[in-house]
Amino acid sequence: MILASCKLVSLFISFTEVNILFYARSTELERLNEMHESGKFEFAVIYGRRRIGKTTLIREFIKDKNAKFFAASESTAAVNLRALSHIINGKNTAVFNDYEAALATIFEMAENERVVFVIDEFPYLADAERSISSLLQILIDHRKDTSRLMLILCGSSMSFMENQVLGAKSPLYGRRTAQFKIMPFNFFESLPFYNTFEPTDKAMLYGITGGIPAYLTKIDPEKSVRENIIALYLTPSGNMFEEPSNLLKQELREPATYNAIIEAIASGASRLNEISTKCKLESNKCAKYLSSLISLGLVSKEYPYGEASTKRSIYKIEDNMFRFWYRFVFANTSAITAGLGEQVFTHEIETQLSAYMGLVFEAICKQWLFEVQKNANILPFFISKSGRWWGTNPETRTQEEIDIMATSGNTALFAECKWKNEIGVDVLHELHRKSKMFNYAVRHLYIFARNDFSEKLIRAEYEHFNLFNLNDMINAVSVR
Repeated sequence: MILASCKLVSLFISFTEVNILFYARSTELERLNEMHESGKFEFAVIYGRRRIGKTTLIREFIKDKNAKFFAASESTAAVNLRALSHIINGKNTAVFNDYEAALATIFEMAENERVVFVIDEFPYLADAERSISSLLQILIDHRKDTSRLMLILCGSSMSFMENQVLGAKSPLYGRRTAQFKIMPFNFFESLPFYNTFEPTDKAMLYGITGGIPAYLTKIDPEKSVRENIIALYLTPSGNMFEEPSNLLKQELREPATYNAIIEAIASGASRLNEISTKCKLESNKCAKYLSSLISLGLVSKEYPYGEASTKRSIYKIEDNMFRFWYRFVFANTSAITAGLGEQVFTHEIETQLSAYMGLVFEAICKQWLFEVQKNANILPFFISKSGRWWGTNPETRTQEEIDIMATSGNTALFAECKWKNEIGVDVLHELHRKSKMFNYAVRHLYIFARNDFSEKLIRAEYEHFNLFNLNDMINAVSVR
């Protein structure tokens, strides 16, 4: 048995030493700067869900460069052309006759000097001017060999960017020189945003923000977790009170239906038939709505570990902020609007927060398996993939579940993740029993816990078993 006792690696970075909005985006910034330094034509596609920090990342990259930044608006082609003209030539100049002339001018500017040209919210422009992708394709094909332009297309509509910009049927297919799908911070990357809190509180704050930079910056370090939740979610003027519903209205045409689907999953429905029944939708229609939510990164479809395609797949809310909001805020909107936010916390959230954190803690433990491999050699083998397993025990014919499973050849890792104060030896016995359902020569057993383990568990004489509490996990990971 190994009880984690790694020397503390300081994760509590001073706000004066590093810009916490960019420290976890260093890889993206380095790659963009490499592209800029190449001096030749470059074309980067940057995309990700709203509030993820795409525009902030781009502005940080271009702050000391010769750049033209155009933010497309959800308006007409004429309105966007006028704005683009002013970006290219200044506010007091004439408007270009068409987009072809405007884009050609940008390429001409970059013939003798490095120019970065950014189109932010490209899907808005493409919706207003349907020919924009084809125009860019023609200009790229004819001028890329003599151009010093660095073109960046950025968008929040993930399905559009993946299909209409990066997809094989797009006029721009094959022309990009790099693509960046900007993801939320994981728990360990987000730690500096709440470095004054205790480990348990840090996990809870991660559980209500989902690692989205725009939400992490709203956390008040002078307030408790309870006070932050009330101020952000349970107050009519709170920054997060209407955030999910506003995002759905921006992205989807039938927000009421999507509201019902997300609420159904948040309240416990996980299989397609359960969700469709609860929402009173036909299964095939419900599946299409779920596909849209998956493309937005809000919902994911999960399979038992080791099974690529199975009827036992389930759906879960991938975005923790959405999961928290639909679990606790959506159904209590009237009470919150009436000024009963504190009572909602006491009667609806405080009693259920520990149960809610179960899935959050599982996700943190999975993240840890990947993060710890960057800086510490404490895992039994290299883990490239992990996941939850559920299914029927072939001997007892009962349903079983394992929180985390990972394999390498004839060796496997099995883990239980318990958001509890003290874990007893019975958890280890159960994990060992379930691991024997699988035919692996070597089985490593891991138990992750919120806080402490019983003395009996610590002294247990099992081969290849390991215990990590949340504080151990944080100590074992260093910031990139």
